[in-house]
Amino acid sequence: MNEAGVGRASLSAARHVVVKIGSALLTDNGQGLDEPAIGRWVDQIVELRRAGIKVTLVSSGAVAAGMARLGLTVRPESLGELQAAAAIGQTRLVECYEEHFERHQCQTAQILLTHADLSNRRRYLNARSAITSLHGFGVVPIINENDTVVTDEIRFGDNDTLGALVANLLEADALIILTDQEGLFDADPRRDPNATLITEADAHEQRLVDVAGTGGVLGRGGMATKVRAARLAARSGAQTVIASGHQPNVLSRVVAGECVGTLLTPHDAPIAARKRWLAGQLKSRGTLTIDAGAARVLAHQGSSLLPVGVRAVEGDFRRGDLVVCVDLEGNRVAKGLVNYDVDDARRIMGKPSSEIERLLGFVEAHEIIHRDNLVLLDA
Repeated sequence: MNEAGVGRASLSAARHVVVKIGSALLTDNGQGLDEPAIGRWVDQIVELRRAGIKVTLVSSGAVAAGMARLGLTVRPESLGELQAAAAIGQTRLVECYEEHFERHQCQTAQILLTHADLSNRRRYLNARSAITSLHGFGVVPIINENDTVVTDEIRFGDNDTLGALVANLLEADALIILTDQEGLFDADPRRDPNATLITEADAHEQRLVDVAGTGGVLGRGGMATKVRAARLAARSGAQTVIASGHQPNVLSRVVAGECVGTLLTPHDAPIAARKRWLAGQLKSRGTLTIDAGAARVLAHQGSSLLPVGVRAVEGDFRRGDLVVCVDLEGNRVAKGLVNYDVDDARRIMGKPSSEIERLLGFVEAHEIIHRDNLVLLDA
């Protein structure tokens, strides 16, 4: 990740970008894969690579492509039908990309992820290593959610979120979300002729949530998910640009710093790689209720969470799992990797660390969660 700061001008210093392309774009609003348009985006990605910029592509479109091949006009509601459509569409989607990249003698690799892949520390690091190696070989990684096997309990929810998590994973400088809209407006441009494009804003501005809309018939996203993705990407210092994929040479223009679409910037410095991983997780295996003193030292002193500060333990977790820490009022304070299984955590909660060996017969660590494995949550 470069250290050039934020803003349009800094995008010209980007060395790694994640490009996410939505279903409506890829399938010409459900008419089947828009192969000429895909070819144009591939041309732009190749141009960026020739300029020395790594590009990781996050592509929606498998379900929508499968719907088109099955003659469906309404997105299936049942999980089984969605998985079937994804299985049918994914092969053609990747084949189409590969055909266009081959025109430039550029190889591609398909990577299908589930939330479990990025919520497990070992698999997270394996995914990062694999994608980094692909870039080292000059290969363009094409990432999608593994819709064929994913369940509601472990899905990302939308590929905007997946794009943000991939940006976190790879410490990318920017996330570029291509959509069928010009960007984020201060009102719905389909209903308000006076709606104005928001050209630049802090990703955490409340007004962005207030004006964001909902998803369309093809995808699970919408501007609301893009704003959430920008906030998630910002946690690793990445900027997000939401722009129309119909704009000519949109990728090259964005990276050149041209005022295209909506730029959403981070306001915090990048956090350490391990904490970036923790901050990006959406699923936890349990909850630790902590007292006021523990909440205070976590928030203001950057301390570890000791057993003495824990008042209640809920969930079914094992050592190394992700848990959420809440205060006595139920407010989320932090989350991190726990050092003890749930039963052991219950036995030592509220006790000083000096009592751990007597209570358990061993000492895995003096902390329930070490500060290096803990990240504070936004209020």
